[in-house]
Amino acid sequence: MSGFSDRDQTALVVIDMQRGVVSGNHEVDRVTRTIADLVERARADGAPVVWVQDHAELEQGSEPWQLVDELQPAEGEVRVDKRFGDSFEATDLEERLAERGVGRLVVTGAQTDACIRATLHGALTRGYDVTLVADAHTTEDLREWGSPISPEQAIAYANLYWTFARGAQTSGQVVPAAEVSFHADLHA
Repeated sequence: MSGFSDRDQTALVVIDMQRGVVSGNHEVDRVTRTIADLVERARADGAPVVWVQDHAELEQGSEPWQLVDELQPAEGEVRVDKRFGDSFEATDLEERLAERGVGRLVVTGAQTDACIRATLHGALTRGYDVTLVADAHTTEDLREWGSPISPEQAIAYANLYWTFARGAQTSGQVVPAAEVSFHADLHA
């Protein structure tokens, strides 16, 4: 049902799974394994895989900027470098998705309460249907800096509020990794 009548493809988006971003994050090893499985499933189904890396606070090319070892792009997969939380903001992501006929995104990665949230909303307002993978995103403990909730609570809250995400022609949904489909005619 996306806002694009001519885009029936689904892409897997992996956001900021970089060494310097996820070090110490909640259940990062489990989340990484879950994302790795989704990457393999997307590739097997012929769905585009999009890799987003932040370079606002991490020096591009540095060790902390690198993706975690278990998650590596294949030749020809889309790579996007971003400077803002929303992966669409001041990047070529939208153009790269349009070239591939993508109207639906399956979102994974880090940080739940920052770049994941910003990208989810950015995608929805740009006309994409957006699935948040309930067990494939993570965040760090931000209570030291004033967050009133734990990482577990931040993840649970994101999973809750995204189930209600809607636009005039778009929708958000939350599903566990086991229920993700990359086929255009199946939305869960």
